[in-house]
Amino acid sequence: MNLRIATIGVFSMALFAAGQPVTAQAPAADWRTVAPENLLVIDTAKGRILVELDPVVAPLSVARVRTLADQGFYDGLKFHRVLPGFMAQTGDPLGTGAGGSELPDIPGEFQFRRGRDLGFVNLVAAPTGLLGVAGSMPIFTQPDAQMMVTADFKTAAQALFCPGVVGMARNQDPNSANSQFFLMTGNNDSLNGLYTPFGRVVAGLEVVKALKAGVEANNGQVVDPDIMTRARTAATMPEGQRPAVRVMTPRSPAFAAMVEQKRVELGARFTVCEIQPPAEVTGG
Repeated sequence: MNLRIATIGVFSMALFAAGQPVTAQAPAADWRTVAPENLLVIDTAKGRILVELDPVVAPLSVARVRTLADQGFYDGLKFHRVLPGFMAQTGDPLGTGAGGSELPDIPGEFQFRRGRDLGFVNLVAAPTGLLGVAGSMPIFTQPDAQMMVTADFKTAAQALFCPGVVGMARNQDPNSANSQFFLMTGNNDSLNGLYTPFGRVVAGLEVVKALKAGVEANNGQVVDPDIMTRARTAATMPEGQRPAVRVMTPRSPAFAAMVEQKRVELGARFTVCEIQPPAEVTGG
């Protein structure tokens, strides 16, 4: 499947200062390339969805999704539960929300340990910590100063369920995640700290939003749902067929300019969920 280059909201500092924000190419130093083993490629009849997996945030969940995807487990499975403005859920071989793989359940990964090398950038002041971005993930975390009093020189952090974030589904047991996952199309603070976020859509969020939806009265269950025709990590795809993705680094000047433009645009309504690092997709 061919994908045209998609660049989202990159603003030059000079043009923004002049009140004329325009899309522009940021220098190569402002970007990082997503490792093929951390790029989940989901094909559907409505287009391709690319998810950056984050093994720092949720190593067990990332390992599980990689394993099942590369086994072909997800091929043909339904987006069985879709609620507009909330999320699209898939990964159940039964198509009902009650199924899973033959692998054992994995424990919840609701927090992780953040080191200085993660590249976290604070965007919003919070009463009990910091709100910002690391990699492509929205993060709530304690200040760096906390690292000085911990044995591992790291501090507590938690990824947040903003649009594009992908999380593990589970039942009432917090340690019951298995094969099912969901892709967020809106914000939902009530999931934070209770479900495991393990990655973020870096391209194709419009495809997720276009999936056939259910109705709230029926808990989002979909009649004649869309399916994942194929899901693999890019690492398992032939080089000539795999997409390549680079994501703008949060510490880059172009990213800072994009954030500032959003602050001006939204004013008091600005939140960390308004920011998703721009991505470029080539190949595939």
